[in-house]
Amino acid sequence: MALIAAFATPTGPRYGLVVDGIVHEWDGNPLTDRPGAPGQALGPLDEMPILPPVAPGKLVCVGRNYAAHAAEHHAAVPDEPMLFLKPPSAVIAHGAPIQIPAGIGRVDHEAELAVIIGRRARRVRREDAHHYVLGYTCANDVSARDFQQKDGQWGRAKGFDTFCPLGPVIATDLDPSRLAVRARVNGELRQNGNTADMVFDVPFLIAFISAVMTLEPGDVILTGTPEGVGPLGDGDVVQIEVEGIGTLVNPVEVVG
Repeated sequence: MALIAAFATPTGPRYGLVVDGIVHEWDGNPLTDRPGAPGQALGPLDEMPILPPVAPGKLVCVGRNYAAHAAEHHAAVPDEPMLFLKPPSAVIAHGAPIQIPAGIGRVDHEAELAVIIGRRARRVRREDAHHYVLGYTCANDVSARDFQQKDGQWGRAKGFDTFCPLGPVIATDLDPSRLAVRARVNGELRQNGNTADMVFDVPFLIAFISAVMTLEPGDVILTGTPEGVGPLGDGDVVQIEVEGIGTLVNPVEVVG
């Protein structure tokens, strides 16, 4: 397994390989190249100008994919994956602030495993799905609950700028079937789930989604959140941890 981080340089974005928390030089691009040997050490991951791991053309999200999360919202578990989209403009990096517009009501964190697509995928068979995965990262599907309930669909509630933190790294060759997924706010554990509890697993989701829409390299699938979602407020710090990947950390600001 390799851990790959995107970071900013004066000449533009670059990728590096992360070894024991240190970013090393790498001349490749994960969408076109397999990770090789790490080069010169550049510095600790948390001290680098980290960027989102990819720039997705689309983010396909799955609602109510954990039965306990559906239950905490008094909602039924769907017979098929419940899909919705988040815009690419919602994506921010590890360390960047989640900016909540003042007056929009309750806004929640949602810790999720995110799947990054590595090859063009159309009508993929479930048994072949892993061949189309570049890797995995942590995601926070930030959600404005009042709008979600008012609108009857989730585009506005889920689509605000900064409402999709991704990162801090891409983990390749990771088995997604049994990974701990946790969220902490100001150090307090709020979500503590496992991908083994998904209603629809990653291969099924890739097959289902690719039968509806073509997935392009760099597209991201958010696989749903376990129980324990809760509100965010000004000054909070949110940590999203997925086993085998790392911890995505974002401060929260109420703006405007």
